Amino acid sequence: MRRVDEADDLDPWRPPSRRGRKVQRRQMPLWQELPLLLIVAFCLAVLIRTFLLQAFYIPSGSMEDTLLVGDRVLVNKVVYDMRDPVRGEIVVFRGTEAWAPEFTDEPNLSFADKVGRTVGDLVGVARPGEKDFIKRVVGLPGDRVACCDEQGRVTVNGTPLDESYIVEDSPLDVPPNPQECRSRRFAEVVVPSGQLFVMGDHRLVSQDARCQGPVPIDNVIGRAFIIVWPSARWTSLPVPPTFENLPPPTAATPESSPPANPDTSGGIAIIGPMLGILAITARSRHSRSARHRRLHP
Repeated sequence: MRRVDEADDLDPWRPPSRRGRKVQRRQMPLWQELPLLLIVAFCLAVLIRTFLLQAFYIPSGSMEDTLLVGDRVLVNKVVYDMRDPVRGEIVVFRGTEAWAPEFTDEPNLSFADKVGRTVGDLVGVARPGEKDFIKRVVGLPGDRVACCDEQGRVTVNGTPLDESYIVEDSPLDVPPNPQECRSRRFAEVVVPSGQLFVMGDHRLVSQDARCQGPVPIDNVIGRAFIIVWPSARWTSLPVPPTFENLPPPTAATPESSPPANPDTSGGIAIIGPMLGILAITARSRHSRSARHRRLHP
């Protein structure tokens, strides 16, 4: 019986230069492969940050105790391409000219600090810009939002909200002032078409739609759906039950109709497939390496 390599030598369709010679793949040295992998990983991080997910640093206490200063949340940037925001969701958005920054950038940064922040911004781990805010959606287009009822609660379309996530509310005895958010009380606001009424969970210190006005839906960057850092605070950010049975807007507009089946997971459905793709890629790479080792003992 002829050996396989002898049969290959007699194969008339095989190029003469390859007969009787084993084909060997040249393995890339680690010092060449590692920088390439780092570049690919950086490019993937930039693409994911630009189109899918982005990590945001919490710079102020306006959302305490739901979000603490120094927390990092993961923001789903594609969910609102498929549907409109829902009451109770926590959103990241760009403030209008009327919104005053909640923090200012540190002056006199060194060149290394500026480079680090630029790289961090590209991959989505840097501090947000001065005009980036994170608040909770309380009113949709057409909603009537006011405060307060007899128990000092915010009402949406006449229905009070039992906001158990608020640990420090604004005082009731401070007169309302349209230029400040110090008072809990404010006159009824009919949310304009294409805009959102947003408020911070720490009402005592939050500067929000009570005094700075509603936010255009077009300014919303995405939905914050999970705390990813520090690891001890890893938790999802679901919609509180108090928002589940609110009446629809009385001044209904096409933008004001909530989706029939909102994505309550916020973005976990995106993370799963991404992790699956990364796992499959890693497994495929491991399999190729194993076959390579078997072919070239």
